[in-house]
Amino acid sequence: MPTVKFTYALKRFFPDLRDGQIEADNLTRALYEVDQRYPGLRSYILDEQGRLRKHVQIYLDGDPIQDREGLSDQLGPDTEIYLMQALSGG
Repeated sequence: MPTVKFTYALKRFFPDLRDGQIEADNLTRALYEVDQRYPGLRSYILDEQGRLRKHVQIYLDGDPIQDREGLSDQLGPDTEIYLMQALSGG
């Protein structure tokens, strides 16, 4: 099963987030599963059209996802999904 990992910055806004395995074969399904565990997370990382927000990045096995709009990237059984929020400020 793919594993999803969250950065500390996301955990600040969703303190119950825990890295773990999910059942999904593509990124769309993975984000749905994550939102089932942590309601509201999906709308935090996706905009109203279902595209990845500018301040969020997702990596699959260390590489940025290919499809930021349709989120159609495929997942293998050992894929590691990294969800991270960009930080800014001074």
